[in-house]
Amino acid sequence: MSDTRSKARHRRRNTVLVTGAPLAVAAAVALAYGGGLFGADGGDRAAAATAPAWADDVADGFASVNSQGQNGTYGGRDGKTVTVKTQADLEKYATASEPYVIVVAAAISMNPVGKEIKVASDKTIVGSGTSGQIVGGGFFLGTGVHNVIIRNLTIRDTYQGTWNDKDHDFDAIQMDGAHHVWIDHNDLRHMADGLIDVRKDSTDITVSWNKLGQDNKAFGIGWTDNVVTDITIHHNWIHETEQRNPSTDNAAHAHLYNNYLQDDPGTAITSSYGNYSRGRTKMVLQNSYFQGVNNPVIKDATATLAQSGSIFSGTSGRNESGGTAFDPGDFYPYTLDKAADVPALLKSGAGPRSSIGTTVAAADPTTEAAAATTLTVAADGSAQYRTVQAAVDAVPANNTARVDIKVAPGTYRGTVTVPANKPHVTIVGTGSSRRSTVLVEGHAAGSKKPDGTTYGTAGSYTVALLADDTQLRNLSVSNDFDEGADTSISAQAVALRTGADKVLLDSIIVSGDQDTLLVDGAGKRVYMTNSYVVGNVDFIFGGATAVIDKSVITLKKRWDGTSAGYVTAPSTAAANKGILISRTTVGGDVTNGSFFLGRNWHAGGNAALDPQTTVRDSTLSAAIKSTPWTDMGGFSWKDDRFAEYRNSGAGAGSASTDRPQLTDSQAAGQEVADWLGDWTPTAG
Repeated sequence: MSDTRSKARHRRRNTVLVTGAPLAVAAAVALAYGGGLFGADGGDRAAAATAPAWADDVADGFASVNSQGQNGTYGGRDGKTVTVKTQADLEKYATASEPYVIVVAAAISMNPVGKEIKVASDKTIVGSGTSGQIVGGGFFLGTGVHNVIIRNLTIRDTYQGTWNDKDHDFDAIQMDGAHHVWIDHNDLRHMADGLIDVRKDSTDITVSWNKLGQDNKAFGIGWTDNVVTDITIHHNWIHETEQRNPSTDNAAHAHLYNNYLQDDPGTAITSSYGNYSRGRTKMVLQNSYFQGVNNPVIKDATATLAQSGSIFSGTSGRNESGGTAFDPGDFYPYTLDKAADVPALLKSGAGPRSSIGTTVAAADPTTEAAAATTLTVAADGSAQYRTVQAAVDAVPANNTARVDIKVAPGTYRGTVTVPANKPHVTIVGTGSSRRSTVLVEGHAAGSKKPDGTTYGTAGSYTVALLADDTQLRNLSVSNDFDEGADTSISAQAVALRTGADKVLLDSIIVSGDQDTLLVDGAGKRVYMTNSYVVGNVDFIFGGATAVIDKSVITLKKRWDGTSAGYVTAPSTAAANKGILISRTTVGGDVTNGSFFLGRNWHAGGNAALDPQTTVRDSTLSAAIKSTPWTDMGGFSWKDDRFAEYRNSGAGAGSASTDRPQLTDSQAAGQEVADWLGDWTPTAG
């Protein structure tokens, strides 16, 4: 190759403008981005603070490479940040020549229907949590437009009554000759023509973590005789779409991995084909999951398609491969998820996220707030600290402002304790995924300390969050104690222990075997979202008021290869709420019918406790027993609080004395908001 392709790092200038937003929203953005807040009088009305972690995100895949004079894709982060709620303001900043981060904080209806705003270079257009929507229109990126991020938006509803619509070219996102574009975590659906069109020599594109649905044409690539397009398509959930899933014509390099293509029977749209390598395309397809799709993988005689590791469930028709393609690792680093994990991973993780595009609002926007502090960690010595614990130790006792500890990719062995007198600490990995930054230790309850005593279960942790308002984001926490190496000692081995109120766990992986996640402290609130928990025995346990929401719980075999275990072991006080698992997928590579959803832990034999686990609106694999609850320590689970509501999957079941189900009225009082009370978790 003639040009050098490598991952780039970029400098960011933190300045803010806010338009079309009330003062409280404006203050929140200003505080988060470190710029001035300009009201009607143009005066500076809020103090500077550190940008939220999402503002530093850059593209992976082909959008990350250096080419055509552009070093990776980072959007408008070198410019000002504006918040918009109207079409006029969105169009004003999206078409401007200067760089902007444009936060869409409302549902914006386009006029006329089908209008595609012509986005200029160096822009980030990001939805504020799940509130940013483009209704009845979309975006167009023309020749030469580059360095654009379109993220965390719902773009929907230009449908004109005909699925295969030849008369209305109303796409969600269309590119003609653009380069370095990242389309990430969007929900694109119900448009008149296509959802995404990458046309006319557009290149260096990454499309990741999106939901594409309810459309005739999902995703088309090509419309040129030139073979120049380089594109990465990973972790997208494509469902209820007929064709172009995607169709890839004359692409120089098309890398598709960990996508989920789903065609459910009985819906209004039936798939005609899945991934299509057309013309002279070179395609690499890895570890995707095809469910019910007709002709799941097809190729032209002139194209090449190298596929490996994918799963095909209920598919029919053509499934083709052939020819020599390329090695994506020659262009950029990436990590494959197991194909079997893809449906659950994308059902919980694709589409807009509440943690992207949002900031923490100040109670009084006219009052100056203390600036947040940022501390940096890198094992190679290139940051302020080499260990996470050293950075935590540097936080002043009884701090009143947020402290962000940004941890570079790498593996950090050793324990980390955030003590009770250091609240408002966020520990966030700065890598491209949760797997990039790993905090790991290997102590078990029976392991000996240097002084000869044992750690005990609560002391065996890798990470302990003992201070209120602590957050973990975008990293992995693991306890890698080897149970098989010494079966004579107590094998409880905690990866993550929480012991404080208002603990937010966002986009993390917590992995171990027995007693992986300890949510400690009666009534202390913990909220986990967009995350994984991996283990086998009582691996979510404790007395806290804990929510596992929109996540994946992965069941793991024991050290000796057997399948048997318990997901939860609550030790809830009678007056408190216990463990709530909501909108989550539970499954793993274990034997069918081998795992209980939980058992009742009366810690210390305390009969006054009233353990509680509720599992609702979740997908349960066949690994779950048909009688999913069991006794512990001589106490009957039927005397405590265990129930399900509206679960699905092979492991779900109907109501019985051995399988209590909430009524609708009972379920109305057992929702996430009931667990969290007056706390609204917000990434900060």
